[in-house]
Amino acid sequence: MPTHNHHDNKADDHELNPQGMEVPDAAAGYERSDVRVKGVVVFMVAMGIFVVVTALLSYGIGKVLFAHMKKEDGPKSKWATMMDLRSLGNLPNNPELQKKMETVTQQFPAPRLQTDDGSQDVADLHEREDLLLENYSWVNQAQGKVRIPIERAMALIAQSGLPVAPQKKDVPLMTGETNPAVAVPLTNGFARTGFELDEAQAKDVNKKRADSKK
Repeated sequence: MPTHNHHDNKADDHELNPQGMEVPDAAAGYERSDVRVKGVVVFMVAMGIFVVVTALLSYGIGKVLFAHMKKEDGPKSKWATMMDLRSLGNLPNNPELQKKMETVTQQFPAPRLQTDDGSQDVADLHEREDLLLENYSWVNQAQGKVRIPIERAMALIAQSGLPVAPQKKDVPLMTGETNPAVAVPLTNGFARTGFELDEAQAKDVNKKRADSKK
C-alpha cells in the first residue's frame, strides 16, 4: 500500500508556476486552505483605532471652534437667552390686527407678479389714458392750468393754427449732407389690443341682450 508524506500532500493541493508562486488546485471545486485570521484581526484592530482617533480629533476640533466662537460672541446677555414660548400661552385674538394683516398680504408692494399675460394691465393703462384724453382735468389748480379733451384741443388748433417758428437762414450744405425729410407717421395713435377688442365686443353683446329683454 503506497504511503504519502506531508510534502507529497501539499504538492497535490498546489502546484508551482514558472515564477515560483503556488497555484491553487481547482479540481476539488472548493478552497482547501483556511482563511488567514491574523490579517482579518489586524484590519479590524486598525479600523477600530482609526475610528477612535477620528472621533477624538473631531471632538477636539469642535471644542476649539466652540471656545473661539464663545470668545468672539462675548458674555451672554438677556437677548441671547433661550425662552420657552409655550409659557406665553395663546396670543389674544385681535380682529383689527387680522384685518390689517389681510390687507397687507393682499396688496403686495410693487413690483407685483402678473397673474395673467399682462393684457389686463394694458387695458387698464388705455382706460386711464382715455380718461385723460377725453375729459377735463386739473393740471395745476393753483396756477389755473386745465387739461382739455383732445377733440377740443384739435378743434382749437384747427381754428387758430400752431405757432410758426421763425425761418432760419439757408445755410449751404456741406459735402455729403442732405435736407432732412419729415416722414408721415404710420399711425395716428396706439392700437387697441386683442384683449381690449374682445372685452368691448363682449360688452356690446351684453348691452344688446339687456336692451332686447327690455
